[in-house]
Order: sequence, then structure tokens, then C-alpha cells
Amino acid sequence: MAENSESGGVSAVMEKISEKIHAHDSSSSSDYDSDSEKPESVKAQIYRLFGREKPVHKVFGGGKPADVLLWRNKKISAGVLGGATAIWVIFELVEYHLLTLVCHVLILALAILFLWSNAHTFINKTPPRIPEVHLPEEPFLQVASALRIEINQGFAVLRNIASGRDLKKFLIVIAGLWVLSTVGTWCNFLTLFYISFVLLHTVPVLYEKFEDKVDPFAEKAMVEIKKQYLVFDAKVLSKIPKGPLKGKLA
Repeated sequence: MAENSESGGVSAVMEKISEKIHAHDSSSSSDYDSDSEKPESVKAQIYRLFGREKPVHKVFGGGKPADVLLWRNKKISAGVLGGATAIWVIFELVEYHLLTLVCHVLILALAILFLWSNAHTFINKTPPRIPEVHLPEEPFLQVASALRIEINQGFAVLRNIASGRDLKKFLIVIAGLWVLSTVGTWCNFLTLFYISFVLLHTVPVLYEKFEDKVDPFAEKAMVEIKKQYLVFDAKVLSKIPKGPLKGKLA
């Protein structure tokens, strides 16, 4: 009987020890899970430029245009940027006109094809195969439809701003147009378009590479801009009379 009681006491002690061990394991695992969840919550609280929640690649559509802008394929991106640079050099630095360039290219191509077609018997080569070119209708309809949607959205935004409902948006648009008009006096449309094209092919990829360093500075800048706007609102905007003019006129 004594042996049975001793064995029962030992088994009870072992059970208590095992329960403590399991409890410690479960608490440690729960602590580990909470610790593993902390980085995600911290990441969710990180400020991103313009309040974006998607990666930069998704912001630009996530397709081939985004691959070109973010230099996923360096050869294609370099080729696109090099082609744009060549066009800008031809029309801006060399001062070549578009109509003159098109006519000279057509003259050269037609002369080469015509001479080759008539001289193939003398040079013992097959005549050139000139392909038949047919422009498909669907891509042009898709481009026209996309432009129509964007233009309609632009008109809707302008109508909303002109209705006087959002003073902040009105001031932002006026300031943006004024800056754009000032920049337009410094250079012509082609140079401005080329500068925008170069910035579009350099700024996004640099931001994607250094976004963890850029976003904190952007957050500080946005906080300072909001402070200055609150000061401007308190001193200027709040003093502007609001409300319908009909009641005042009556």
C-alpha cells in the first residue's frame, strides 16, 4: 500500500510539472505570435507618400508600362528613354521640323525600295517583299474610349472645383496652373514634355529604391504643410464670408 501511495504521489507531481511545462510553452508561443504580429502592425502605421497602400509597381498599373517606368527590363527602358532623347535632340537642338523629317524618311525609304525592286535582276537578289499594312480598328477605339473617360473625369473635377464647394482644392489647382504657366514661359512644349518624360522614368524608380528613407521626410513635410495651411486658414480663409449670396442680396 505504501508503494502504491508513493507511486501515486510521484505521478501527481509529474503531472503538475508537465502541466506547467505545457502552460509555459503555450504562453511562450502566444508571446511569439504577438511578437510576430507586431512588425505587421508597425508596418501598417508607416507613412507612405500620398497615402498609398499598394506597392509602387501596382500604383502604375502593374503591367508592361509599369515595368518600363520602374526599369524591370533595363534594355527596354533604356531604349525608350534613348528614343525620347533622340527625338528631343532632332526637333529641339537640330531644329528639324516634323513634316520635313517625315517627308525625308519617306523619300529615302521609297527610293531604296524602288531601286531595289528594279535592280534585283542586275544584282542577282530577290526583290524586296513589301508587306501590306492594315491598321486594326480595335486599339484605336480602346485609346479613344480611354481618352474620353479621362477627359470626362477632368471636366467633372473642374466643374466640382468651379462650383465653390472645396476651397482647398480650388487653391491647389490655381497654384498648380500658375506654376505650370510659369514653367511654360521658360521652355516650349516639347522640352517640357521631354523633361516630364525623363522625370517619369527616373523619379519612380529612385523612390522605389529609397522609399524607406524618403517617406519619413515626406511625412515631416506633410505635417509642416498642414501646420502652415491651418495658420493660413485661421488668418485668411476663415475670414472669407461663406454662404449663399441670395440672402444677402435680398
